[in-house]
Parts: sequence; structure tokens; C-alpha cells
Amino acid sequence: MWKDAKCLVTGGAGFIGSHLVDRLIQLGANVTVIDNLSKGSLNNIFEVWNKHGLRFNKEFNSKKIPAENHTYIRCDLEEKRQVKSIVEDQDVVFHLAAEIGGRGYIDTHPAECCKNFAINHNLFEEACRAEVSKVHYSSTACIYPMSLQSEYNSTYLLREEDAFKDGWASCDGEYGWSKFMGEIELQAFHKEYGLKCSITRYVTAYGERENDTHAIIALIKRAVERQDPYIVWGTGEQDRDFTYVSDIVEGTILATEKISDGTVVNLGTSRRYKLKDVAYKILELTGHRPKEILFDTTKPTGVISRALDISKTKMLIGWEPKVSLDEGLRKTIAWYTKVRPKGIETFA
Repeated sequence: MWKDAKCLVTGGAGFIGSHLVDRLIQLGANVTVIDNLSKGSLNNIFEVWNKHGLRFNKEFNSKKIPAENHTYIRCDLEEKRQVKSIVEDQDVVFHLAAEIGGRGYIDTHPAECCKNFAINHNLFEEACRAEVSKVHYSSTACIYPMSLQSEYNSTYLLREEDAFKDGWASCDGEYGWSKFMGEIELQAFHKEYGLKCSITRYVTAYGERENDTHAIIALIKRAVERQDPYIVWGTGEQDRDFTYVSDIVEGTILATEKISDGTVVNLGTSRRYKLKDVAYKILELTGHRPKEILFDTTKPTGVISRALDISKTKMLIGWEPKVSLDEGLRKTIAWYTKVRPKGIETFA
């Protein structure tokens, strides 16, 4: 399916997007990346291209950089005219671009997160008009009802159908609503126009190239810098289903291959880890022994408990995660330790 396929990856200079670009090139696809660099970095794309031995000129054009059969284009998806020309002649569109950040960002930038409504509509409409073979939409566990994520030590795994609990939706803030409406809109294009599409919901992805507005990198950064007191946001009792980026990418590709009717599948591990336990593990792996660990309850912490049921995912696309939290943390720490002297992008 992927050999010489023309694939467009929106948000391809970002954390997950650049890993997806890497994998698609490995599979033989010709990949066009569009990104406005509000969160992503050209260094991520250059790193991927260098890995595959591609020839390119960083100074070719600030808005368009070719690398043999691959291209980066600087584009703002809020500008519909820009989107139209880029989507034409593409076979598969992976839509990862979004106004996004960690908990501290999405809680303090609600209006910015609402840009996703326009971003999603522009891309879906132009992809449909261009008659692309398939659109994949990367969604989020933030669409799930808050009431199902409000108890400490919960054992409940969120199922895809829980998005409409008792016939109603109750998403996690403006960001959650914007992503959920993206799902509904893409499914509407399938219903009305037959646009082939697939949707995956990610949960607390982590790994190389992530920035420190997200919990794992923030905790690693504080440990590597030997910060004391060592700060953990919230009580530390809140838990998450941490999923390593390579597993996210493989699930995304499998869903795109095997689903065409807009069916939604979860990508997670179905395992919960309290944030305090993850922090202790990071301290152990980095050898940092702070005199004080400070749990800062004044900081945004999000829902109390979140983990996904992946039984439907296993059945429909044959996917399950391969990387354990311990292995993923070791890989991420090794990467951060290597890149830290060069500097790493951070966002307020």
C-alpha cells in the first residue's frame, strides 16, 4: 500500500508527526509534510531526512524545502486557499496538525484550541474535493466524558462508545471538544460523500522529540537538570495510560490500512501508572536523588484517572502496544540526555 504512495502528513514537523513521517519513508512512501511550526520544528524533519540519507538544502526556501521525493511546505491550515493546492494529487492524508500542548497549555489557551474547528474543516473539505483515497484523523482521549475519569484508583477502561455516555458528550475542555467535533465532521464527509477515512484516539503519548509542556519530558528535564526540590504537578495520585510513540505510529498506520468507514479505535496500553510512580522511576533511571519532592497542587493536573480499552482495536486492526513503560522511559531519557546540550524547544 505504501510503496510510492503520495502521503501528506499535517503537523509532520511535530512530535508524533515526525515519527510518522520517518516510518512512512521507511515503508517507501513519498511524503509531503505541512506544518506552520507553531509547535513543530524543522530540526525534526531534517533529522528524519538525514536518517534516510536524503539530499536537501536547508536554505532552499523558507516556505518549501524539497528532499528528493519528499517535501516540507510551511502552511497554515486556517488559510483554506493554501490547503487546496497542497492536498491535490495526494493519495493518503494523515491529519495530525492541531493547536495543542500539555495540560498547562490547553487549560490556559482555550481560545487558541478552538482554532482546531477551522483547521479540521478546511482539510477535510479540500481532501474530499480532491478525491484523495483516504484520510486518517488523529484524535485524543480528551474527548471522553469527565465523569468517567474522576475517581482515584479507578479500574474502568474507556471504550470507544463511551464518547456518548447516556446519549451525551462531555469532553475535556475546548481542546477535547474541538477534537471530538473533528471526528464527527470527518464521519459526516464519509456519510454524505463516501470519503474513506479512519480515526484513532491517542492517550498520553511520549517519547523522543516531545517538548516539555508534557508530563514525561518535564519530569525527565527536572531530573536531568538535578532540580531540587523536584516538582511534580498535582498530588501525584492522578494516573495515566502512557503510550510510547512508536506504538502510536504503528497503530495509526494499521488503522489507515484496515479501516475505511470512519470507525474509531483507541491506541493505548490499558495500563495505569500514577504520576508519582512515574516520577520515582525517572529519578531512579537518571540517578537523581533530590532532598525534596514537591507535589504542587496549584498546577493544572487534568482528569484523575485515564486509561483506554483496546479490545476493539486488537480485533479490528490487530494492534497492541509493544514497548513497556520502563523501556520507553529509558529510550526517552537517553534521547533527552543527548539533545539537551543542543537545546530543546519549549513552549509556554
